[in-house]
Amino acid sequence: MSNSIEIPFSTTLLVRDTCLCLHVQRAARALARLFDDALRPAGLTNGQFSLMMSLNRPEPPPMGPVAALLAMDQTTLTAALKPLQRKGWVSVMENPRDRRGRLLMLTGEGKAVLAKALPIWESTHAALDDGLPGGGVTRLRQDLQALSGVMVEAPKPAETSRRPRQSGRPTGA
Repeated sequence: MSNSIEIPFSTTLLVRDTCLCLHVQRAARALARLFDDALRPAGLTNGQFSLMMSLNRPEPPPMGPVAALLAMDQTTLTAALKPLQRKGWVSVMENPRDRRGRLLMLTGEGKAVLAKALPIWESTHAALDDGLPGGGVTRLRQDLQALSGVMVEAPKPAETSRRPRQSGRPTGA
């Protein structure tokens, strides 16, 4: 005799049709492929473009704020920086104010690559913006930013049983 619990197929369809996490993941993959293909002539992936653009600042930023902006941990950021360092596009240097920390900087060659990629990004983005009905791109950005903020505040799974659910806030995907 099997002890497995059967989940009705109707539940599978409900999750398929309503799961925000699934829909955001699917959209993210489609956008990543679109921008990867578009940026390939500049020698960049969409992730590399975003990372390099996050370094385009008046002063070299420390790793922490860059990782936070890109919603990644510092170990993942370090791994993402390695190929850009090997190509000579990004420099990682000791922070003179805190020798334990690192500062990140675009090199001259990195700035040139970013300058080559920017018009590609702009035209690809313009086509996307024009393709969304009724000026929905502004609302989409606002909604995604709101979701990002909610995710920062959402309780971790271990905390869920200790905290009462707050009404009006999504609790999961």
